[in-house]
Amino acid sequence: MTDDKVKRRLTTVLCADVYGYSRLMEADEAGTLETLRRYRTAIARLVERHDGRIVNTWGDAVIAEFASVVEAVQCAVEIQQEISSQAADTPQASPMQFRIGINLGDVMVDGSDIYGDGVNIASRLQELAEPGGVVISSSVYDQVHNKLSVGFDCLGQRPLKNIAPLTSYRLTLGGRAAAQGSFPLAASATPSERARAPRVEDRRELSSATNVVSDWLAKLPRPLAAALTVSAFLILINLFTGNKIWFHWPVAAILFGVVLRMVLGQRPESDSKTER
Repeated sequence: MTDDKVKRRLTTVLCADVYGYSRLMEADEAGTLETLRRYRTAIARLVERHDGRIVNTWGDAVIAEFASVVEAVQCAVEIQQEISSQAADTPQASPMQFRIGINLGDVMVDGSDIYGDGVNIASRLQELAEPGGVVISSSVYDQVHNKLSVGFDCLGQRPLKNIAPLTSYRLTLGGRAAAQGSFPLAASATPSERARAPRVEDRRELSSATNVVSDWLAKLPRPLAAALTVSAFLILINLFTGNKIWFHWPVAAILFGVVLRMVLGQRPESDSKTER
């Protein structure tokens, strides 16, 4: 008997895709193909440096996998920095830019190829990314948000084609700020760059705190999350507009109404019907 059992594994998938590839090819086929080959060579070098492997390439897309989530995200940042640097050295009317999506998930293995939702989600996430940007899934964020010195903006739950909505995060690269934020400042950094570094880190800490609050609210029932948000807004209005405390009455009424609604909504259906 042959063993036809599908092999699976947990891996980190990086999907990179050229933004506006058809438009670039229409404008200059030869030049676009030459640029794509040059960038693919750079991407392959960076993937290998971070202990990943190129799984597949078709058209303008690149699929790579990594055993380490942290290495995958660092690789994505370096890819965008490398492409931005090369584009600056050879100015073009329509520079080629990549969008990158990263997902940590279960995949099916067939030889050297991988398939399944783990790959599909990475592909859909890159469609959410801005040109030159990186978007990661919540499973990736959970592993790297406290290990890398980059910022993260929560995009919330976005609808994805043929995939259930999931929470995603955008890396805040910001051009040269990404180079300063992703890695320690070089010894040759100017005094003005060193002076700006603490302010960049402060913004990242604020972004991280905002993401924590957003994640916490996302886990609550929607009516309760909305009530807490409105209550916080009323408290801030009260604190900044006068000395008299009045927010406790509307806040208490809002929270009481939400709790009552949740309790009544959870009653068994049999309790709300009487036998005739």
